[in-house]
Amino acid sequence: MPFINSSVSVSMTGQQKETLKQKLGEAISIIPGKSEQWLMLELSDNCDLYFQGNNSMPSAFVEIKVFGSIPADCLDKMTETICGIYEDCLQIKKDRTYVKYEECSKWGWNGKNF
Repeated sequence: MPFINSSVSVSMTGQQKETLKQKLGEAISIIPGKSEQWLMLELSDNCDLYFQGNNSMPSAFVEIKVFGSIPADCLDKMTETICGIYEDCLQIKKDRTYVKYEECSKWGWNGKNF
């Protein structure tokens, strides 16, 4: 039950959103037991993101929420992959991208809770 919430300060074309969807869908499998089959995405563009006190350069904030836990050895690979995706797709530099992880023990779906 992963969810990726993506906020970027740049405009995205439909093709860029489709590319992000595909690449994030592939990347989520870095976390054991997670797949695109259950992934929900939110792609928000044109966000007012200020980093180091200014918004003069493109920035991204990416939240990755999962039901259960994320093994520590997956975090570095996931962060490197996510930052690379945003750099390749939207030209947002890795040093202007934050990635936040959240592990949830309570998650609902289809009228029930896990």
